[in-house]
Amino acid sequence: MAKKCAIMTLPKLRRGDNMRKKEMIAMLLAGGQGSRLGVLTAKVAKPAVAFGGKYRIIDFPLSNCINSGIDTVGVLTQYQPLRLNTHIGIGIPWDLDRNFGGVSILPPYEKSGSSEWYTGTANAIYQNFDYMETFNPDYVLILSGDHIYKMDYEVMLDYHKENHADVTIAAMPVPMEEASRFGIVVAEEDGQISEFQEKPEQPKSNLASMGIYIFSWSVLKEALIALKEVHGCDFGKHIIPYCHGRSNRLFAYEYNGYWKDVGTLGSYWEANMELIDIIPEFNLYEEFWKIYTNSGTLPPQYISSNSVIEKSIISNGCEVYGEVHNCVIGAGVTIGKGAVVRDSIIMQDVQVGDGCVIDKAIIAENAEIGKNCTIGIGKEVPNKLKPSVYSYGLVTIGENSKVPEGVQIGKNTAISGITEKFDYPNNLLESGETLIKAGERI
Repeated sequence: MAKKCAIMTLPKLRRGDNMRKKEMIAMLLAGGQGSRLGVLTAKVAKPAVAFGGKYRIIDFPLSNCINSGIDTVGVLTQYQPLRLNTHIGIGIPWDLDRNFGGVSILPPYEKSGSSEWYTGTANAIYQNFDYMETFNPDYVLILSGDHIYKMDYEVMLDYHKENHADVTIAAMPVPMEEASRFGIVVAEEDGQISEFQEKPEQPKSNLASMGIYIFSWSVLKEALIALKEVHGCDFGKHIIPYCHGRSNRLFAYEYNGYWKDVGTLGSYWEANMELIDIIPEFNLYEEFWKIYTNSGTLPPQYISSNSVIEKSIISNGCEVYGEVHNCVIGAGVTIGKGAVVRDSIIMQDVQVGDGCVIDKAIIAENAEIGKNCTIGIGKEVPNKLKPSVYSYGLVTIGENSKVPEGVQIGKNTAISGITEKFDYPNNLLESGETLIKAGERI
C-alpha cells in the first residue's frame, strides 16, 4: 500500500515581506563623448577607448566593482554606445551575469509624454530612479567610467558606515598649483567636509574630488527629487552643495593610490607609456586585483626572427616582422618588414606596412598605414584647427582610417578617414595640420 505524502502549504508572501535587496549598488556613468581625445572618440564613447593593449577604459571601474564584492552595476550610456554595449554584453568577463543584479545597460529612453537625453550626471541618475528602487539598496555608489585606477569600494563603504555619513566623497591630494582644475573638498581632522569648492580660483585645500561618491539611498533619493527640475543637474555643481546646505553628514575618503584621468591625448599617451616601465606605477599583473575584459579568442603572437622588440607590450594575435621600441601594441596588429615603431600606441587590428617609420603616434583600431610612410617627423608646430587637443608632439590617426604609401606626416597632426595620395601635397602633411575626410568627425 502506498504511503500518503504530506503536502506542506507555504504562507503567501505579501509585498514587502522578505523583499530581495542589495546592500550597495553601483551606477557607472559611461555616456561621455571625451571631446579632448579628438578623432579617437569620433565614433566611440570615451569609456570604450582601448587601453593597455587589451583593455578598454571601462574595464577598470567594472573590475573594481566585482573585486569589491559589488555585483549590481547600472551602466549609463548615451554617446556612441554600440562599441560599449557590445563589449559589456551580459557581463560574463566580470562575473556580472546574474539573475538578480548583474550588469545592466541604461540608455536614455522615451517615457510617457516625453523623451529626453541625459543632461547632467545627476539627471542621468534621476532618470534611472526606478532601476535603483528595484534593488531597495541601503547605499548607492556613483562612478565615472573614464578613469584608470584600482580601488576597493568596500573599504570606502566601511568608512562611510563608521562615520554614520550621508555622503562620502573619494578625494585625493593634488599639487596646490593644480587644485583650481578640480572640485575641492575642505575637510576637518576627522574627515568631515566643512566646505565644497567647484574649481575655485583660490582653493582652500588640495583634496580633489575624484567623482566617486557613496550616498545613503534615502539621502540621494531626497536630493534627486528636490532637484529634478534643474537643467543639467550635476553632482559636483548641484547635488553635493544641496546636501551640504541641508547639513547632511559629508565625509572625505582620502585615496592615495594610482588614479589617472585620461581625458587628453597627452595624458592618455602618458598613462599607456607608464605601463611599460620596468616597475610600473600601475601594475596590470597583480593576481589579487585582476582587471577583467572581454578579449575574445585570439591566436598567439608571432615574432619573426628578424624582428626587434624593446620594452613593449605586445598583445595576442600580433605579427611582428619589424622593430618595436617602447610601444603598446593591441591585439591583431601587423608590423611589416623593415618597419620601425617607437613610443607609440597602436590599437587592435592596425596594419603597418613594410618600411614605415612611426614616432610618437596614437593609431586607432582597424587603421591601415601604407608602405614606406614616415609618421611623426619635423618640428613641433601647434595644431591650426584644435591646438588644445592635438598637441604633445603626437600624431593621432582615427579608427578605420587609411594612409597611402610613401607619405610623410608631421607632429601635432590628426587624420581621419580613407585618405588618398592627392590629400598630401608633395606627399607631405605638415606639422600642425589636420586631415579629416568628408563625413568624418573631428
